[in-house]
Amino acid sequence: MKVIEVRDLKKYYGKVKAVDGISFHVEKGEFFGFLGPNGAGKSTTIRVLTTLAKPTSGEVRVAGFDVVKEDEEVRKRIGLVSDRLILYDRLTVMENLRFFSRLYGLDESTIKKRARELLELLDMWEWKDTPISKLSTGMKQKVNLVRALIPNPQILFLDEPTLGLDPHTTRKIRDFIKELNRKGTTIILTTHMLHEAEILCDRVAIINHGKIVAIDTPRNLKHLFREKEIVELELLNPTDISNLDGVVKVLENTGDYYKVEVSDINTFLSILSSKKVKLKSIRTHEPSLEEIFVKITEVGS
Repeated sequence: MKVIEVRDLKKYYGKVKAVDGISFHVEKGEFFGFLGPNGAGKSTTIRVLTTLAKPTSGEVRVAGFDVVKEDEEVRKRIGLVSDRLILYDRLTVMENLRFFSRLYGLDESTIKKRARELLELLDMWEWKDTPISKLSTGMKQKVNLVRALIPNPQILFLDEPTLGLDPHTTRKIRDFIKELNRKGTTIILTTHMLHEAEILCDRVAIINHGKIVAIDTPRNLKHLFREKEIVELELLNPTDISNLDGVVKVLENTGDYYKVEVSDINTFLSILSSKKVKLKSIRTHEPSLEEIFVKITEVGS
């Protein structure tokens, strides 16, 4: 079931084509990454999806509702967390959560129950009566996350949720949102931390210059855009394999250890077997999502 449907979305600011005719969908319960360099159009797209900006043209439906004609219905079903805190410094944690939750029409008992449940999961319950101004950056972002989750949104938009946070807090928030997704919340993540997207996302879309240039699972993207295969081998006996068919380039060689670039891994393994080269170990190097991202966006530039 599609919970987000985008068809030929365009968003122009004067003559600037921030988003230039993109189409994609997100399935219910999916963890979807929306990636791109600065100025590529990803933030503008998210603003349209969350009803903060109106499209120039195209059709966008979120949770089955049109983001222009039925924007209030969309807002009832989504949560938004970004690196920009939507909190009041002078209010306490609970006062902030109570204020924003009432905008969704939640009653006091529901607010208290959900707030305690979520704050305890993020180790923040003991800080409930503390003014936001007294909290660390990581603590504030945890409260920001709870603020978005108290209404129990069907779809959660995360825009750089761990930007500038320490490793411990980053891991805590990452594990928390993974569990949310496991329980059925659809999550849309925008981030510059490509390793985070690789770990978390079922699929990712990469946008560049206002157009989607790739969309697939991280695994499939890495396979699709891989230009070369790197193999590391430990040999039982020193053997010269540098001139074997299939070896494009020798990257490292110590006699009994080789790191080589090959044209095709399966062909190379067959040649090793036919030459009776005895191996102690073999390991292939797979490009990271970050390497693929750089390659795709550089080509697009």
